[in-house]
Amino acid sequence: MATSESFDFTGPAGLLEAILMGPDGPPVAAAVVCHAHPLHGGVMHFKAVFRAAKGLQSAGLAALRFNFRSVGRSQGAHDDGVGEQEDARAALDELERRFPGLPLVLGGFSFGSVVALRLAVRDSRARAVFALGFPLVRFGDASTLAAPTQPRLFVQGEHDVYGPGETLRGLVEPLPPPRELVIVKGADHFFNGELDALQHAVSAWAESRPWRT
Repeated sequence: MATSESFDFTGPAGLLEAILMGPDGPPVAAAVVCHAHPLHGGVMHFKAVFRAAKGLQSAGLAALRFNFRSVGRSQGAHDDGVGEQEDARAALDELERRFPGLPLVLGGFSFGSVVALRLAVRDSRARAVFALGFPLVRFGDASTLAAPTQPRLFVQGEHDVYGPGETLRGLVEPLPPPRELVIVKGADHFFNGELDALQHAVSAWAESRPWRT
């Protein structure tokens, strides 16, 4: 039976608020899902973040959502994405402790996708990485997209104001495999009205067990 557990875990700047969503049966892997920019209202309860976690959960993964430092009950001060990478690393530590030996997956939405991609370059425990609504013209850049070498999933709204789908296609398709790009037709940055498509893309990718590549 699927489960949901709320708790705090220790991060580098204090306690971090989290929710762990468990699948039916033993998990096949465990994933961290990072949220949007803390100074622009980003929290772990954003619909896109929750739906991504649901997609992972339905594919048999344990999915950990957490609030970056300074958000909700999480302690510490915003750190322009630098300290937030260490928060995400602490989330990987927590999953490694709870699920020893399981493959770890790392990803996020908007600012959270930038944090995830940058951390994945430095932390090889992340066996697969996903980026949802990558904010190309706000917090990220082409080099951030290109840096990780793990199996990657990119899901972008066709009409995302921070990086339209076709713009992302031009940057992602030349990247070496394994990588996958899903452009959600008609979707904006927040996937309003298209959250089912976002969840399906994440679930289908996770069902393929990309960490085995």
